[in-house]
Amino acid sequence: MSEAVAEAVAERFKELYGADPQGVWAAPGRVNLIGEHTDYNDGFVMPFALPHTAVAAVSRRDDGVLRLHSADIEGDAGGVVELRVDALEPESDKNWTAYPAGVVWALRAAGHEVSGADIHLASTVPAGAGLSSSAALEVVIALALNDLHDLGLKGWQLARLCQRAENVYVGAPVGIMDQTASACCTAGHALFLDTRDLSQRQIPFDLAAEGLRLLVVDTQVKHEHSTGEYGKRRAGCEKGAALLGVDALRDIPYAELDAALERLGDDEEVRRLVRHVVTEDERVERVVSLLESGGTRAIGPVLTEGHASLRDDFRISCTELDLVVDTALSAGALGARMTGGGFGGSAIVLAEVTDVDTITKAVQEAFAAAGFTAPRVFEAVPSAGARRVR
Repeated sequence: MSEAVAEAVAERFKELYGADPQGVWAAPGRVNLIGEHTDYNDGFVMPFALPHTAVAAVSRRDDGVLRLHSADIEGDAGGVVELRVDALEPESDKNWTAYPAGVVWALRAAGHEVSGADIHLASTVPAGAGLSSSAALEVVIALALNDLHDLGLKGWQLARLCQRAENVYVGAPVGIMDQTASACCTAGHALFLDTRDLSQRQIPFDLAAEGLRLLVVDTQVKHEHSTGEYGKRRAGCEKGAALLGVDALRDIPYAELDAALERLGDDEEVRRLVRHVVTEDERVERVVSLLESGGTRAIGPVLTEGHASLRDDFRISCTELDLVVDTALSAGALGARMTGGGFGGSAIVLAEVTDVDTITKAVQEAFAAAGFTAPRVFEAVPSAGARRVR
């Protein structure tokens, strides 16, 4: 994120609130390399942070007033939204303000005496693209308030509070991955995260040094996590764990998957969900092993396996995502898969640098031929997690 962006956000804050902010913070969106819908099953994930960030200029208030403004609301409509921190109630807000207000609520519910704030936000993380725009918004507010109130919370603790804000206050049943990625990732690395105990390992992921690129293809098909399909998948996973007598699907060893599926009988939907989660956890571990042994190109087929599982077993892909994957592979990609919650959003494509233009053109032409909205294609560069920028 450039200094110019931080300066612009700070200047707009001053215009809105009549004084300079006490600081400016940034938190990134993320791409998940592998490990989809495993986080709420206590499994493994492997995201990395994007250079795209939510930026917040913030000052502390001590009068119980929370004032919120976003540069990203069309036409700056609505102006500053003013709330009382002691009146915040879960699922009472269906607007964008639920995300920052939910963080304030979660901090206060955890016993932290957050007494209000003036906040101006701007974000370059594409909304609805499966790149974790909501988590970036939550984490940047949590980090700012953590600093301004001297709460002393670590990144993983902020992530937990942000997840609670989204689960309880917003009402979206998301796992812990997105918030942890935004809070804890480091530049040049992917984050190998065990979502059960939140243990982390930073895995070097320098694609440029190996002549590789990872492209993000935003299909422009918007998804919404808090609608029913995401919740149905989560409930189905919980049903599978209960039927198998385990705390979470993470507890089913890959080597015992076939036996577990037999025990589920003819409940085909639950069998599919269980199969995806157990095999996806194994794919994460395989990618970690490959990256640590220098086999970066060999992760391509594993990414493609993951897409097939998400498409056929978890059933959360869509025509546009499948078109990206199929077209990219036909044009020479090493691997490709959808990323994020599904039902739209983005796909990732691993490619030799020499093939990037060919693949990009092929995908764009395929979308045009199908009559779809032109996709947005950009390079994903593993970037820094949340931090204070001024």
